Amino acid sequence: MLVLAIDTATPAVTAGVVAVEPERVEVLAERVTLDARAHGELLTPHVLEAVGGAGAALTGLGAIVCGVGPGPYTGLRAGMVTAAALGDGLGIPVYPVCSLDAIAAGVTVDEPFLVVTDARRREVYWAAYAADGTRTDGPHVSVPAELDSPLRAVAGHGARQHAAVLGRRLLDHDHPTPHGLATAARDAVLSGAEPEPLTPLYLRRPDAAEPGARKRVTVS
Repeated sequence: MLVLAIDTATPAVTAGVVAVEPERVEVLAERVTLDARAHGELLTPHVLEAVGGAGAALTGLGAIVCGVGPGPYTGLRAGMVTAAALGDGLGIPVYPVCSLDAIAAGVTVDEPFLVVTDARRREVYWAAYAADGTRTDGPHVSVPAELDSPLRAVAGHGARQHAAVLGRRLLDHDHPTPHGLATAARDAVLSGAEPEPLTPLYLRRPDAAEPGARKRVTVS
């Protein structure tokens, strides 16, 4: 099955076409740009270029896999809205994937590890994984100095940004990739199961708040 993989939960604008089979996940074409300010501008061109580079057409896709964060609101929504619109227009399912799980799927290590990404506001998103990439804790958001885990190996661009504070061994895998996204969703995609709702993982309360009731004005 040909699967379009999309993620905009990190500074990477990621799109790729992946052949997904029970024993094989092969990236046929991908376009990735590191630019935290260009998710909305670059994602659709990346999708079209990846589809063309794979020698495919949008109508030949069987499913879409989309990273749903955790991530900053604006960037994350660009990917999710694009995936939802394409899924609706093409009549194919859209499978959500935790973006930290997609990073973990690309890590090769013989011990449990963490995945840490930048949450801005001097905070990080993080989750813990077994050596086989199965998530065992999280995702959470916290100040780097208060990241509560005994695990010493860590992947993700947030780990590299806050390496001095985290004081852990860095693993060489920073952002979600089309291969990692498709690998994380492979079982759901191949089963033909109804996708889970495409719900963003923000982890924070929104900055905006509903206004309270207006105070009555009295004339003395």
